[in-house]
Amino acid sequence: QLQASGGGLVQPGGSVRLSCAASGLTGDGYCISWFRQTPGKEREGVSIINTIGMTYYGDSVKGRFTISSDITRNTVYLQMNSLEPEDTATYYCAARASIHCSFTTPYPYWGQGTLVTVSS
Repeated sequence: QLQASGGGLVQPGGSVRLSCAASGLTGDGYCISWFRQTPGKEREGVSIINTIGMTYYGDSVKGRFTISSDITRNTVYLQMNSLEPEDTATYYCAARASIHCSFTTPYPYWGQGTLVTVSS
């Protein structure tokens, strides 16, 4: 199970940190990814981290967002800085039981989503 949290209202240029608490994930390795979606638009891949520490970012967030993990808490974080109105979306975390992941590979496990609104 995945539980996403941390969303809210933030001003342009501001920061927010999302959390994805994972439970029940087993196996030799897995990845957790963040996606975002706004009504009327396709889901967009934001960032990926796997259990060997490899990370990947979508072009629109490179240099502004940072993904990290705390293995002791089974939690993945997405630090979002220099936020823009275009970052407004519902953010979802998803997990896959493999260290080989991309934004297009299937993800069997999804969190419920947390809304981030960037507005003045």
